Amino acid sequence: MDQQHEFCIKTHGVSCLIAEYSCEFGSMKYYALCGFGGVLSCGLTHTAVVPLDLVKCRMQVDPQKYKGIFNGFSVTLKEDGVRGLAKGWAPTFIGYSMQGLCKFGFYEVFKAVYSNMLGEEKAYLWRTSLYLAASASAEFFADIALAPMEAAKVRIQTQPGYANTLRDAAPKMYKEEGLNAFYKGVAPLWMRQIPYTMMKFACFERTVEALYKFVVPKPRSECTKAEQLVVTFVAGYIAGVFCAIVSHPADSVVSVLNKEKGSSASQVLQRLGFKGVWKGLFARIIMIGTLTALQWFIYDSVKVYFRLPRPPPPEMPESLKKKLGLTQ
Repeated sequence: MDQQHEFCIKTHGVSCLIAEYSCEFGSMKYYALCGFGGVLSCGLTHTAVVPLDLVKCRMQVDPQKYKGIFNGFSVTLKEDGVRGLAKGWAPTFIGYSMQGLCKFGFYEVFKAVYSNMLGEEKAYLWRTSLYLAASASAEFFADIALAPMEAAKVRIQTQPGYANTLRDAAPKMYKEEGLNAFYKGVAPLWMRQIPYTMMKFACFERTVEALYKFVVPKPRSECTKAEQLVVTFVAGYIAGVFCAIVSHPADSVVSVLNKEKGSSASQVLQRLGFKGVWKGLFARIIMIGTLTALQWFIYDSVKVYFRLPRPPPPEMPESLKKKLGLTQ
C-alpha cells in the first residue's frame, strides 16, 4: 500500500479511498486505464510530429537531397506541397497507439510483478534496475505491435511514388514480400526502442524523484495536481533528450532498412558508418524531447482525470531504515 493510501486511511478512514480513487492500485481496471493513457499519449503525440518525423526519415535515407531540417522541409514542400508533410499519418497513429497501449500498460504490470518478486526493501534499493527491467519487458511486446505500421510508414514517407496511403501501401508490401515486409524491421526496432524506453522510464522516474527532493520547494503531497503535472512535463523532457541520443543510431538503421529490399541491419550499419548513423540527430532531439515530455504529461493527466492511484516517489521502507540504523 502506498503512502497516500496509508495517510488517507489513518486520517479519514477507508471511505476516503473510495471517494479519492476510481479503482484499486494494481486492479484490472487500473491497468486497462493505464493502457488507455498510453494509447492517447503515444498515438496523439507521434501523429502531431509526423511532418518533423518525415523530414528526419528522409534526411537519414537520402542525405544528399535532404541536407538539413530546414532544407528538408523546403524540398518536401516544393515537391509534395503542404499535404505531403502529412504522409504516413495513418500508420503512425495506429502503430504508435498500439505501441503506447503495450508500453505503458505492460510497464505498470511488469513493475508491480518485479517489485513483488524482489520484496519491499530490494525493490527500493534496486529501483533503477527495476525500472529498466520493467520498461525493457514492456517494450519487447510494444515493438511487435508497432513493427507492421512502422514499416508501412517509412515506405510511404521515403519511397516517392510507392504509395500515398496505408490502404495502398499494406497490400503492395504483402504482395511483394509477404509478412516479412511488416516484421523484418522488428529486430532493429528492438535495438532502437528498448534502450530508448529503458532510458525514458528509468530517467523519468529518477528525475521526478530528484526534482521533488532537490528542486520543488514543498513535498509532493502538498503540491496541487497542476503543479505535479508541471514536474511530470519537465522530467519527461529531460528524459527525452537522453532517449534521443541513446536510440538514434538504431533509428537511422531502421529508416534505411525499411526503405531498401534485401538489406540486413548489419549491412546498413556498415555502409552508413559512424558519422552516417548520427544524421538527423538534432531534429530527433527536438522531436523526442518534446514528444517524451508531452507523453508523460498526457499519461499522468489521464491518471488524474480517471482518479487513478498515483503513488509518490519511493521512500526508504521503515524496516530498511532500522537495519541501517537510520531510526531511533
